[in-house]
Amino acid sequence: MKCQFAEDVRAGLSRTQKELPSKYLYDAVGSALFEAITVLPEYGLTRADAHLLQLLAPELPRHFRAVAELGCGTGHKVKPILRHLQNPRYFPIDLSETALALCVTELSAVAQVTAVRDTYMAGLRAAQAQVDPREPLLVLFIGSTIGNFEQEERGQFLGELRRLLRPGDALLLGCDLVKPLETMLEAYDDPAGVTAAFNLNLLGRINRELGADFVLRQFSHEARFDPAENRIEMHLRSLVPQRVRMGEFACEFVEGETIWTESSHKFREECIPTLAQTAGFTFVRQWIAPEWRFSESLWTVSGK
Repeated sequence: MKCQFAEDVRAGLSRTQKELPSKYLYDAVGSALFEAITVLPEYGLTRADAHLLQLLAPELPRHFRAVAELGCGTGHKVKPILRHLQNPRYFPIDLSETALALCVTELSAVAQVTAVRDTYMAGLRAAQAQVDPREPLLVLFIGSTIGNFEQEERGQFLGELRRLLRPGDALLLGCDLVKPLETMLEAYDDPAGVTAAFNLNLLGRINRELGADFVLRQFSHEARFDPAENRIEMHLRSLVPQRVRMGEFACEFVEGETIWTESSHKFREECIPTLAQTAGFTFVRQWIAPEWRFSESLWTVSGK
């Protein structure tokens, strides 16, 4: 893992537009900071998603007993869905042992929980191997993680997911929707500076784990919106000309140069059925939270 981390850092910082994979934002410190972000008044996404899942749970088909969640986190948002189903089996899929342990603790009272520590697709295959092929599987990709994929990567991901699923299976997909610009920017650059600390912690993690010498005070957090891509971007801007070393690797920064650390695409509700169709799914229904424009949509796999 550390070797891959170092390789990704070297590759990302060698590009013309320096960038770092957003998955590395979530070490123990980053995960704690993100949990703090989710309760900020400026960041309504998590609350809207949790409220929406409570509202839609009674309207989901009741015949599903096997549920797999990609990137489960603590699993707390899925509880209303599991309570709605009869004797459900729940397969939380995540790379974090801590998150999976919390899922087991949180949800064992409402479902038979089998934790799967793996990547999305490998974890889904592992879950499928424990489910009767005749039994339909409900896959959850809730929250807004799909927004972190670039367009081509998103299409590849959804296409691969469709190929893994069988007729009768379904996907519940969360998508954050386009909102007024000020609302979106404040969600990623809060006045308390929690999101800034979350972003800067990535450099701290590289220092701690890979022996780099980033001076965090010489970088600032920046959130920007790309209207052509409907995408919020998080960057770290170099405040001075500087040279950073990580072992034998070194990279130069000019003043004002940025490292792109995360993309968060926002969707228009009318485009989501097309997204489903393009990936080979049948779009069934969409639910939208009114207080913070957020969508959960149900897609199914039709018979061959």
